[in-house]
Amino acid sequence: MQKNMGNTDKAIRILGAVVMAALYFTGMVTGVVGIIMLVVAVVFVLTSLVSFCPLYTLFGVSTCPKPSKNK
Repeated sequence: MQKNMGNTDKAIRILGAVVMAALYFTGMVTGVVGIIMLVVAVVFVLTSLVSFCPLYTLFGVSTCPKPSKNK
């Protein structure tokens, strides 16, 4: 797996996961929607930890910074 997520993307995903988990655990979002949000939050955290998003591969997207040519 080649990394395809930059630091900003990872930070946004982690922040989104924290917000979704907080909404679920405080009872503001419940039922099926709450469970779906919790699953999405877990996926966001996992993809951030490994710096790889399978959907980015399907669409040819990469948020990693390009390596500089300067040596």
